[in-house]
Amino acid sequence: MSQRLVYFNGEFIPELEARISIFDSAVMFGDMVFEMTRSFNQKPYRLRQHLDRLYASMRYAEIDCRLTIDQMEDATEQTIQANLPALDGLDFYIMHDVTRGGVLPYHNIIKDGASPIVLINVFPLIRHIGDPASQYRTGSHFVVTPQQSVPSRYIDPKSKNRSRIFYKIADLQANRIEEGAKALLTDEHGFVTEGTGSNFFIARDGEIFTPKPHNILRGVSRQACMDLSVKEGIPVHQVDIEPYDVRMADEAWWTATTICMIPITRFDFQSVGDGKPGPIYHSLLNAWSTEVGVDISAQAERYAELGRTWVP
Repeated sequence: MSQRLVYFNGEFIPELEARISIFDSAVMFGDMVFEMTRSFNQKPYRLRQHLDRLYASMRYAEIDCRLTIDQMEDATEQTIQANLPALDGLDFYIMHDVTRGGVLPYHNIIKDGASPIVLINVFPLIRHIGDPASQYRTGSHFVVTPQQSVPSRYIDPKSKNRSRIFYKIADLQANRIEEGAKALLTDEHGFVTEGTGSNFFIARDGEIFTPKPHNILRGVSRQACMDLSVKEGIPVHQVDIEPYDVRMADEAWWTATTICMIPITRFDFQSVGDGKPGPIYHSLLNAWSTEVGVDISAQAERYAELGRTWVP
């Protein structure tokens, strides 16, 4: 079987040989930006939107990767093509990582010096969508954690970076509250912001509500969900949402690149609506599946079965 290859500053190297220095700013400070895209039928979904956000993150972090966005898109397509023989027909994610490079006191002993490092890798979605496959039917449990979102006056959440230990802390807290529960973050005023790498929606009385965009990562999948809602004739509102509003909702769901959208059927140990995935959720998931030409929940179930014996 062919081995997966990683784009590493203009070269393709085997995945297991892709290394950055312990003195790289990404390791020492979490000083890097990234972006994740997924494929459907092995074609990247909304790649340009993801790259637009990657370049916005680089501008915010003041990192010059020395590639134009068109060159980055071309490098991405080359990476995909180089890896198709190793992907065995599976859908995959595409990860873009851009580090600032070596920290100056050490740059003379680092192969790549102080220059930014651009990494592009692809990886089968077996575990990423297979592991949560059952939640398309049963739903997720979200809990409000003591760990809150970091205010945008400290670091802008719209810049997708790796300096996000507060996400990990929230995940650990959620899992202590109940094993397998997912974290829902709030801001300093108590309004719902986002999950740890996901966006949040509720529905009530036939309309959809999602947190205002100023204190969240404006997810590409969030935008896709809102676009589909408009096409389906369902009103969407970006508003302040309190935990009380979630308890009063008819439905809720979360969106993210790999899973697209999964229902939330419990919130802080209480049922959301009747405790089952609702009609608006099903309508949007079906519309999304039609748009991409893949039955999203069925693919997840299939990958869950493959994952029982799959070796990365």
